[in-house]
Amino acid sequence: MDAKLQALIDQLNRVILDKEHQIKLAVSCMLARGHLLIEDLPGMGKTTLSHALANVMGLKYQRIQFTSDLLPADILGASVFEQRPTGGAFVFHKGPIFSQVVLADEINRATPKTQSALLEAMEEHQVSVDGETYSLPDPFFVIATQNPVTQSGTFNLPESQLDRFLMRVQLGYPSREAERALLKGDQWFSDQLKVIISPEEFQSYQAKVKSIVASEPLLDYIQNLVNATRERSDVIAGLSPRGALSLLNGSKAWAMLHGRNHVLPDDVQQVFPAVVEHRLAAGNVADEILSTVAVV
Repeated sequence: MDAKLQALIDQLNRVILDKEHQIKLAVSCMLARGHLLIEDLPGMGKTTLSHALANVMGLKYQRIQFTSDLLPADILGASVFEQRPTGGAFVFHKGPIFSQVVLADEINRATPKTQSALLEAMEEHQVSVDGETYSLPDPFFVIATQNPVTQSGTFNLPESQLDRFLMRVQLGYPSREAERALLKGDQWFSDQLKVIISPEEFQSYQAKVKSIVASEPLLDYIQNLVNATRERSDVIAGLSPRGALSLLNGSKAWAMLHGRNHVLPDDVQQVFPAVVEHRLAAGNVADEILSTVAVV
């Protein structure tokens, strides 16, 4: 692994203990220019990981606490009439969406109308307000945290929004050893992290991901996996073309993160659950699909 990327992973491991696989998935997601959804119970470190990812990459971020009374204008911004000596005019005041990283905390506590305010931003890296279009910064990421929909006060994310998240990561409970280290105060806090990679360096790593080679047999394997999701009777809708591209790009990022210039079937298998399960809305079917589709 590249020395800087290894140092980045090492620092994140000091903040979120004993979750290296999930941390690598999160970093791979951002290397692939994708948005990240972190889903788990309250108190599992979702927001902490979000802050840590932005801090170690030196990215400017805004945190938005999603609540049931949050409005689209609270995210995008609004045009406000300002009186001037020469006459009044409407002036657009940018909202927190205009940041390199937007931390959408507890995104599924907002109403579907407010959630939909992110759709254009996540797909096209721009927002439209009052007939005007405004470009968002580059790089631009949405890192959203979500509580299980079984909890009170939550709204299901629509399929169109779930499909815009390249990966969904679930942290889960820590091991006994990691929890003991946490209780003893061995965990770092986000504000203790140093910037390991500048935004410009991070963009150069993103460019390297594009150059990772995926052979024809590897593409056959990805297509076979995608087709398997579309043929299952327990899945309402299989992976979309966007989902297939997400699987390829996530696999390339995982390969690059591990020092390879080409994608292996193992790279696809490592990212497959994180890329597909939130899109299929059919439970934990990824492992079953991986076990039934042969490597080409």
